[in-house]
Amino acid sequence: MSVLTRNEAQTRAQLLDVTRYTIDLDLTAGEETFDSRTVIHFTAHAAGDTFVELKPATLRSVTLDGQPLDPDLLAENRYPLTALTAGPHELRTDATMRYSRTGEGMHRFTDPTDGETYVYTQLFMDDVQRVFTAFDQPDLKSVFEISVTAPDSWTVLGNGIAEHTGDGHWTIAPTPLISTYLVAVAAGPWYSVTTEHAGLPFGIHCRRSLAPYLDADADEILDITRACFDRYHEKFDEPYPFDSYDQAFVPEFNAGAMENPGLVTFRDEFVYRSAVTDTERQTRAMVISHEMAHMWFGDLVTLSWWDDIWLNESFAEYMGYQTLTEATRFTDTWVDFGVARKGWGYDADQRPSTHPVAPDPDAVPDTASALLNFDGISYAKGASALRQLVAWLGEKDFLAGINTHFARHKFANATLADFIDNLASATDRDVHAWAAQWLRTTGIDTLTAHVAESDSQWSLTVDRDGSRPHRIAVGSYEHSLDTQSGPDRLVLRERFEIDVPHNEPTTTLPGPRPALLVLNDGDLTYAKVRLDPQSWDTALRCLSGIPDPLTRALLWNTARDMVRDGELTPAAYLSAARTHLPHETDLAVVQGVLSFAAHHIADRFLTPQDRPTALATLTAICRDLIRRTEDGSAPGLRLIAVRHFIDAATQPDGIQDWLAGGTVPGGPELDPELRWRILTRLAVLGATDETAIDAELTQDPSATGQEGAARCRAALPTPEAKAAAWHAMFTDDTLSNYLFTATAQGFWQPEQDTLVREYVPRYYPDATALAIRRGPAIADAAGRYAFPATTVDTQSLDLGTRALDDQPLIPALRRKLVDQLDDLRRALTVRDAH
Repeated sequence: MSVLTRNEAQTRAQLLDVTRYTIDLDLTAGEETFDSRTVIHFTAHAAGDTFVELKPATLRSVTLDGQPLDPDLLAENRYPLTALTAGPHELRTDATMRYSRTGEGMHRFTDPTDGETYVYTQLFMDDVQRVFTAFDQPDLKSVFEISVTAPDSWTVLGNGIAEHTGDGHWTIAPTPLISTYLVAVAAGPWYSVTTEHAGLPFGIHCRRSLAPYLDADADEILDITRACFDRYHEKFDEPYPFDSYDQAFVPEFNAGAMENPGLVTFRDEFVYRSAVTDTERQTRAMVISHEMAHMWFGDLVTLSWWDDIWLNESFAEYMGYQTLTEATRFTDTWVDFGVARKGWGYDADQRPSTHPVAPDPDAVPDTASALLNFDGISYAKGASALRQLVAWLGEKDFLAGINTHFARHKFANATLADFIDNLASATDRDVHAWAAQWLRTTGIDTLTAHVAESDSQWSLTVDRDGSRPHRIAVGSYEHSLDTQSGPDRLVLRERFEIDVPHNEPTTTLPGPRPALLVLNDGDLTYAKVRLDPQSWDTALRCLSGIPDPLTRALLWNTARDMVRDGELTPAAYLSAARTHLPHETDLAVVQGVLSFAAHHIADRFLTPQDRPTALATLTAICRDLIRRTEDGSAPGLRLIAVRHFIDAATQPDGIQDWLAGGTVPGGPELDPELRWRILTRLAVLGATDETAIDAELTQDPSATGQEGAARCRAALPTPEAKAAAWHAMFTDDTLSNYLFTATAQGFWQPEQDTLVREYVPRYYPDATALAIRRGPAIADAAGRYAFPATTVDTQSLDLGTRALDDQPLIPALRRKLVDQLDDLRRALTVRDAH
């Protein structure tokens, strides 16, 4: 398949003005294909040649201005339009298109619970071509008129209000000017909850089998939607630019969500079938807020080319967290950002694949390379940079610049230069210099505190390893005088702001030095932090006694960074977790620390000989948390502890008893998620079999039950189970994206290294061939989940390094392997350091 280059897109944008698409989709043609008829009205500004894109199963006909053209001229995904004359044109195509099972294009899913079928589009980047014919690039915006023929029992959703005109025929209201990748259709026997807000129809939709679970949370979802909608209208001068707001929770969705104007699609795991923590509810709320921000950042004003993807994602990420904090009950969202998202950015920024938040246009020469930039840089680092910008610029000037940006470019396209100019118009500060230092550079600065003291005063000097300016808060903490609070509790003495670097590098204050000085208190910048030695000793002793969860999160991130950099032993991190997590109250902190301890330290940073001790520490922490929550006062904390206890179990007896009894003593009762979690761990330990897995699947035949069974079967410690799983992943090619992921998650287990070692050299050629056959989504899953991450040795690293040179890797897989091998190299370095 030919990928679109930036140069080609610029040439086509100079030649064409696309005014209207009329698209007719017939979803009644069968289980494998659907019919797609497209009419494109466009104007050529001059005589010339160009092309249009589509990826059909069969191209039946093409006409240009009423004259038939030869369908056989289609080459890969491009149909040439030669010798165009200047002036208006009409292009018509009639094609059969294939449904997808990988979450790309028009994805088709049949619910194993009730046999109902659903389809939805995911057209991001270049998957429009799998559904209809298009000049597929973001700066050729157009009006889209879509009609859909569907089975009589189905409902059709789209970017605008959809009307059923009879006999399964639906028409969707024409859109304003939007980009091709933002067109959306979802069809099936949806269960819907509808309301009206601010004069607009609002709706939430899911599969019928999930209806009871959507009903249980409908008020919460709609309340958050309304609150964020109203808050964005307080921030932005431009009103919501579309005619309705639907949110569809769709099956087997690859991303968290997609910002299609008027029809946001979410992965339907956000319709919770099992118990979840309040932090998980906050995550769902943040995604709702994030996608709504895109209605302005990305949909109303759209990037001109994919080098500016951060103009979509960084802003939606920042606005999503900030608006949720301001408008809903979730007032501690930045704690979760610091724990769950920021490390994603820090890790990505230290790999060879790092890139600037706003890369140079030449670094994104085509759509294949652009797809690689949807990572921790474009999301977490970019949002962190914007949070620092607001701290430096002030929110009033920041929003003034944003509103100028919307007014100047609404329903059009904009670049980084446009955005910076619009921000600069609202302030006297040098925003252009800030952008050059923050958005055009890579890597992480490190801020290190040095403290000196005398009888009557103390002084703070902050060294910066890096080149960016930072405005940070410094927190000064003392031991609490309240003996009833315990000797290890701290209180905030004062918090003051400084600029790094500054004309006066040393800050001097009166009195004795504090027990703890925290750089970047409040986590307003993007940098590693290193405390002075006395402060770090205090932090290790008193971490759970620090009053602000955001400060605790920042210090846990410091410990995490130090482990990854070889400055703190994994054992010291586990010791700190053992000391402080039993007293921690913030769910995001507990979840973040346990996840890092389990998946990085126990699974990779420690040798196989040391892993049992680490797992024993994790189960001891979880046991303490379970005991602490016996009174029912903290169900979310208890749920986190139960989940991690199951995952770290080294003996099957205890969790087998839970499964047999259907409950954890003292609660919770085992819902499907916990039952499959226990069964997966029992499979890893060799304490269950196919018969038990089949019996559980009979009780839970849902889509998530199918995934749970696939994960369990792949985790069984037998040669036959591993061979079957490998064949399903790399030979059969019938697994959907979700079933592939579940199988891959079960396959590699640290306890089974000897059993699966023979598959390590097979992985590289098999994954390479799979990626070529099945495309970027499965390539991403193969690189993310099927990689032999649990085999941590130099032989595995050498095999992977050679594969980067020898194998014909598609970009999506190459990027994943580069990152995975760098993580493997870091794990070996951490082991060697200790």
